[in-house]
Amino acid sequence: MDLDQIKQILDLVREHELSEFEIEHEGLRLKVRKDANGAHVATLPAPVSAVIIPPVAAAAVPAATPVAAPGSAAEAQEAAVADMELAVVKSPIVGTFYRSPEPGAASFVEVGSTVKKGQVLCIIEAMKLMNEIDSEHDGEIVNIYVENGQPVQYGERLFAIRTR
Repeated sequence: MDLDQIKQILDLVREHELSEFEIEHEGLRLKVRKDANGAHVATLPAPVSAVIIPPVAAAAVPAATPVAAPGSAAEAQEAAVADMELAVVKSPIVGTFYRSPEPGAASFVEVGSTVKKGQVLCIIEAMKLMNEIDSEHDGEIVNIYVENGQPVQYGERLFAIRTR
């Protein structure tokens, strides 16, 4: 697997907004996952430790930055990111996203809120039916991807939860 093939894989991962992807080809194993900041971290076998791809800006082309050799501060940071698992809650249906049970009411959750499995995170209105979206994880809300009242598509990211 050459550098161009790896770049193509990383482009596909970004394009399809995958949170994790793993491939093994001709003895080389490549694992790509998003870290807490939305950057993709690609893990390769030694001597190359990792490649970090910054999140894609509107019209910017991301640049790959090689990470220093094992034993460095970058490796410690990567280990910390691996320990911190983020679960992404995605929309199970097409509809309109609402953060609260009714206009003017408090939101179900905010960034920093602690949630439990089964707790309501939001409502998605589809064909005049209000569908409660529950958390499948215990943890803390670290990101809300959609604005209140905005339409959402099937599979679109709604929340990121730091699992416990």
